[in-house]
Amino acid sequence: MSELRISDADRDRVADRLRFAAGEGRLSSDELEERLEAAFTARTDAELAPLTADLPVPAAGVPEPRGLARRLPARPDFGPYVGVSVMLVAIWALTGMGYFWPIWPILGWGSSFVFTGSLGGPCRRRSSNLASSTARWPSSAAAGPGSGEQLR
Repeated sequence: MSELRISDADRDRVADRLRFAAGEGRLSSDELEERLEAAFTARTDAELAPLTADLPVPAAGVPEPRGLARRLPARPDFGPYVGVSVMLVAIWALTGMGYFWPIWPILGWGSSFVFTGSLGGPCRRRSSNLASSTARWPSSAAAGPGSGEQLR
């Protein structure tokens, strides 16, 4: 290793790797505390290298887990949800702080995060099989009397 100065990002990367190793049971809590202290006081690459030298190298192509916020997939509607919630509470506070009515839209929209899961994946596809219960039938206007279209 070199005597190059390291950045806060380098220290954080080593700290994340140490925490991950402790979570796997490779380091005791005392060892973790000692190594984290050494990582955050390190000034060069040469001081960081021995802290992870006895830990296995992560597999190629498999990123090491980082903090909790980095593990959960980001929902594109979470930012607007927080923004609108803060705005509603601000309106409530500026208009006299009576009955806390913002709770209803906050809970209503917030329930989508709980009931759809943290992944927020796509909805189930409809079946293209006409015999299935999700098949689409012609509208009543299109299949009405005199329309010339017959139901199957």
